[in-house]
Amino acid sequence: MPIINKVLIANRGEIALRIIRSCKEKNRRTVAVYSEADSNAPHVLAADESVLIGKAPSSESYLLMDKLIDAAKDTGADAIHPGYGFLSENSVFAALCAENNIIFIGPNAESIEMMGDKTRARELMAKANVPYPPGTETAMENIGEAKVVASSIGYPVLIKAAAGGGGKGMRIVHSEEDFEKSVKAAKSEAKNAFGDDRVFVEKYLEEPRHIEFQIFADSHGNVVHMFERECSIQRRHQKVIEEAPSAVLTEELRQKMAEAAIAAAKSCNYVGAGTVEFLVDKHLNYYFLEMNTRLQVEHPVTESITGLDLVSLQIDVAEGNVLPLKQEEIKRNGHSIECRIYAEDPAEKFLPSTGRLTRHRIPSGPGVRVDAGIEEGQEVSIHYDPMISKLCVHAENREKAIDKMIRALDEYEISGVRTTIPFCKFVMQNSIFRLGTYDTHFIADHFNAESISQFGEPEIAAFISAYLKGKPVNKSKNDLTPHQNSSKTTNWWLRRKQTL
Repeated sequence: MPIINKVLIANRGEIALRIIRSCKEKNRRTVAVYSEADSNAPHVLAADESVLIGKAPSSESYLLMDKLIDAAKDTGADAIHPGYGFLSENSVFAALCAENNIIFIGPNAESIEMMGDKTRARELMAKANVPYPPGTETAMENIGEAKVVASSIGYPVLIKAAAGGGGKGMRIVHSEEDFEKSVKAAKSEAKNAFGDDRVFVEKYLEEPRHIEFQIFADSHGNVVHMFERECSIQRRHQKVIEEAPSAVLTEELRQKMAEAAIAAAKSCNYVGAGTVEFLVDKHLNYYFLEMNTRLQVEHPVTESITGLDLVSLQIDVAEGNVLPLKQEEIKRNGHSIECRIYAEDPAEKFLPSTGRLTRHRIPSGPGVRVDAGIEEGQEVSIHYDPMISKLCVHAENREKAIDKMIRALDEYEISGVRTTIPFCKFVMQNSIFRLGTYDTHFIADHFNAESISQFGEPEIAAFISAYLKGKPVNKSKNDLTPHQNSSKTTNWWLRRKQTL
């Protein structure tokens, strides 16, 4: 079996730091790669070695496969960990690693390719008896035939790109009159985003919940699950808050979905860490959505409730070792919640907010974990994902976890950019969320700009409320000195107040 001595991390930010920590605990040396914009980034300083691979845009640095392979060879790295995003689900890159005798810490190229094509994945699920939403079995070739399918399953329907994800190439169609123009728009967007304009049609599930199962497989035929994560709080079809376990699953349903997730992994001879994602409707029927063939952003939630180090397990499996735990040995403990702290303005439809972090003070205490990829004084760049950190808490039950998250969010201090901290506080204190009865439409149904005005100081909150309603404003409020602590005023307001 191969032994990994040095790992090149083909990524940046908090996930690169996360991988470095596990590598150090396993006495594996690490190599960071970086763009010109990241020359002083924390992950570069934390690694044993570092290699400059290009300019700031990811297309000229982190996405250059040949440069990453050359960096691995030049530094003597015998493995590459792709993290998530960038090239983590690129079958060509996985194959290129294999061709150059470099271990790709992830599944093989064939598994990535099979699950990356959503129409092929649906075919595999059919053979594995895993339920998926009704719709066209293959990519749409004839709009007329697709219309017949749409009518037979009933509107609304969803048009989805066969390749890619993240909500791109996706359209909800409520009537036959809108079908053809929606198909054209989805195909155009898919072509621009993924270089592949194939789309298919499936039934649109109303009031769905997004629930995913963490699976792990080794090269000896063993596949286990590590329970579920609820990921229904989303903006632009992308997750913002995750928790485990889900408040809606019964033990019987949890077991059925776990078995389906394992069957999905076995259908493509999967090896490594992966996530099988499902949609659950209001009647608790579940349907396969997709499989992410990589480590997920929200993996700390699973680590919190299981006590496992998923990156360490990835390295073990990549070396050809048998999974050290059988299914019955994997236990669930308590409840965990993760809030992604983005440099975004929730009052402006979550638009990215760039700038220098003039203050970054993270919360701490028992059961609080912060995976941050940027430090005070550094720039939030326009070139990369605007996530500043992942704030994760763990407690003995869901109610206590929510209360702990509120406390942690109150302690979190950020200034220089607008952030999602006020939004996360709104969610934690929202009755629908606290009852656990929310779905993927939570933001559209329950959130607007004024929702977060209450999280400022009383006099500032009143000022914001009046401003948003277009009422006369007491200008003396402009003279208030805002506190940097997010529990007393919101970061987005600190920036906005300066422009009033």
